[in-house]
Amino acid sequence: MKKTIKRQYRIARYVFYRETLLEPIDHLWTFIGTFIAIASIGGLQQVGFTQQDSVFLIGSFGASCVLLFGAANSPLAQPRNLVGGHLLASIIGVAIHKLIPDQLWLSSALAVSLSIVFMQITKTMHPPAGATALIANIGSEKITSLGFSYTLTPVMTGVAILLLTALLVNNISSKRSYPVRSFSWNRLSGKGRGRFSPVHDKNAANRSTDQRIE
Repeated sequence: MKKTIKRQYRIARYVFYRETLLEPIDHLWTFIGTFIAIASIGGLQQVGFTQQDSVFLIGSFGASCVLLFGAANSPLAQPRNLVGGHLLASIIGVAIHKLIPDQLWLSSALAVSLSIVFMQITKTMHPPAGATALIANIGSEKITSLGFSYTLTPVMTGVAILLLTALLVNNISSKRSYPVRSFSWNRLSGKGRGRFSPVHDKNAANRSTDQRIE
């Protein structure tokens, strides 16, 4: 038991370090990636689709940007999670809204909770997708009237833009990689390679820190 607690502590400490230690240049890439992604989605809504009364920019995209550009090495930010999470949540959110249109508290609760369970089952956990399911039920009339079209536009259209931007911006710098590359967790967990792991950082300071936390 004591060994297990120590091992989990080392893993948590390591992940916390890798998730929070950023060089100044990382802040620049985070800003650039987020700005391009949100501006692109917003631009489509403002310039190309206003006359069709379409909605492209939803709140959950902002939360996705936090993961994609602020914590790109997180397993929750990987393409499978981004695409699968939003896809499942949007379908479930719309389906629940159609089944229970007049009970906002019930439809909202069911949409979010079922979305999380299905993301767990399919291993596509992406926290911002919970908001995608919720928006399908509490959004404006423009959104709720879309029905299952909500999945295609704005959700999957916006997700495609987010993913393409992340693939471009997060691979410009040699210190970033998206999707993440695997590295060995032997020293941390004693169980071989982790299925999900932070990107291998070429920074010597990170390597020395990896040694110190053992």
